[in-house]
Amino acid sequence: MERKTADEYPQELLDLFHEYQHGDIDRRTFLGGLTKFAVGGLTVAAIFESLKPNYAWAQTVAKDDKDITTSYETVDSPQGNGSIKGYLARPAKGKKFPTVIVIHENRGLNPYIEDVARRLAKAGYMAFAPDGLTSVGGYPGDDQKGATAFRQVDGKKMTEDFVAAALWLKKRKDSKGKLGAVGFCFGGGMVNQLAVRLGKDLNAGSAFYGRQAGAADVPKIFAPLILHYAGADQGVNAGIAAYEAALKENKKKYEIFMYDGKQHGFHNDTTPRYDAEAAKLAWERTLEFFKKNLK
Repeated sequence: MERKTADEYPQELLDLFHEYQHGDIDRRTFLGGLTKFAVGGLTVAAIFESLKPNYAWAQTVAKDDKDITTSYETVDSPQGNGSIKGYLARPAKGKKFPTVIVIHENRGLNPYIEDVARRLAKAGYMAFAPDGLTSVGGYPGDDQKGATAFRQVDGKKMTEDFVAAALWLKKRKDSKGKLGAVGFCFGGGMVNQLAVRLGKDLNAGSAFYGRQAGAADVPKIFAPLILHYAGADQGVNAGIAAYEAALKENKKKYEIFMYDGKQHGFHNDTTPRYDAEAAKLAWERTLEFFKKNLK
């Protein structure tokens, strides 16, 4: 399928897809909403297909890249769902590495997130991408099924699973003892939550278009944060002002970057919301931030 870009779609259509992706409307309502855009021989099915992720586009670092090693690991999570499985990627050479936990969107550990973990391994980090869907059978190989499964998991227990995974990663024998976190969408919000929950155990957090921690929890944050937001992401952006005010008031280290005109999900290179320029810039900023705080 030919890759389309966000500017080839009306904003109203992208907003509708965003609502569907986040469970705010059901499939029937979403497909009904698509009918007004099905003109000139374009069918609802064709529009839907063009918006869905294409994982053939996702691979930046090959699974068998000789510079890295990868494996699937299971972490005990007694306070959460019992255990959480995830994808571990690290440099092939070296004995100890700074670590980064990679938190997925609201659809589980899909190929895009695994590729992000490999990108970090190529940059010299040991990265672990846990699958929050472990307790319901894991990522099902399809994002729509993944989104449905995501809504079946106990949110509080899933948070405990990510906390357990982060601490397991930081305390591994091949860890240098510095821990970073990066997350996207739901995962961006989870980075903010981990900053609160982990306190001094988190050394750096990079949140992509994630919901903010509550102002009352900001005093518990010790990690420097880099916060990336998409200009067209009105729902998430509504919380920026209060969060920034609390971060400032509590003298926390943070940077906020707004990518004007870009869509929620602009870093995900498998959907039309992807923006190559913004994704590259935000990733370069994240790597520089991790280098400063973790290496």
